[in-house]
Amino acid sequence: MKTITLAHLTKLQKTTKEKVTEFYDEATEDYEFWSKDYNMHFGYFKFLKTNPFRRDSMLNEMNAQVLDRLQLQKKANLITDFGCGMGGSMRYALKKDPSLSIIGLTLSPFQVQQGNKLLQNLNGIITKQNYNNTTIKSTSIDGIIAIESLCHNGHQRKSLEEAYRILKPKSRLVIADAFLKKEVSQLCLGTKFCYQKLCHGWSLERLSTIKSMEYHLSTIGFRNIKITNVSFRVAPSVFHVPFAITGFLAQKVLKRQSIKPQSWKNLIGSFFALLSGLHLRSFGYYIISAEK
Repeated sequence: MKTITLAHLTKLQKTTKEKVTEFYDEATEDYEFWSKDYNMHFGYFKFLKTNPFRRDSMLNEMNAQVLDRLQLQKKANLITDFGCGMGGSMRYALKKDPSLSIIGLTLSPFQVQQGNKLLQNLNGIITKQNYNNTTIKSTSIDGIIAIESLCHNGHQRKSLEEAYRILKPKSRLVIADAFLKKEVSQLCLGTKFCYQKLCHGWSLERLSTIKSMEYHLSTIGFRNIKITNVSFRVAPSVFHVPFAITGFLAQKVLKRQSIKPQSWKNLIGSFFALLSGLHLRSFGYYIISAEK
């Protein structure tokens, strides 16, 4: 089994994504309330397997759905998590398959420090890198996951190009994220308002359309592109948002703790994520797999 250390990686480059970095440095503690496993994403409901009233069971099922779509061969694989957060998905994967090795990428120094503490005794490491321009060697990775992370740079083409560069031939990129079904200019006033508040609250550059994502993947060279709309599978976890917001605020009040400005932004973003999800003609949640 291949052990990852910082010595395996070259000197990391500085990032200019200050807003995203600040968002995760300041709001990570909010996510502990959302998920005891620090899963910084929505969940996947599967009948007779997950409990819609137990959020973490759905969040971990999303991890399982994404990892299964990598279709990894039975060997010691090295995969990368683009935008790994506190390493919740990494820890799930490493406990499920101890033969895996995982490199996580984040812009947040706080997540690097605290996330690596949670990864002790597991074969993974979180590094401070921009997934648009990593220090990872070309054609060296057996799979890449990106769960609600590429939205922070607007689902840019260069993120997909970087994924293609570091993937081995016949390996897969799997993305789980929200996308627009139409261009922003085509959104009605109410939907556009929700979209703008969502992007501001969660420090998102923008959301791409699902058609644009498919186009970029195919023109970069990815093949066997499979796009699945899982909005209704994700909806039960999205409906946890108002209860999580209420619980978080109540906890702060009872402990007489102040709420940081970034936490307010995060709460507002979460609320508008719920409202946006109700506009099914304009928004959708998709799991995408693409093979190099």
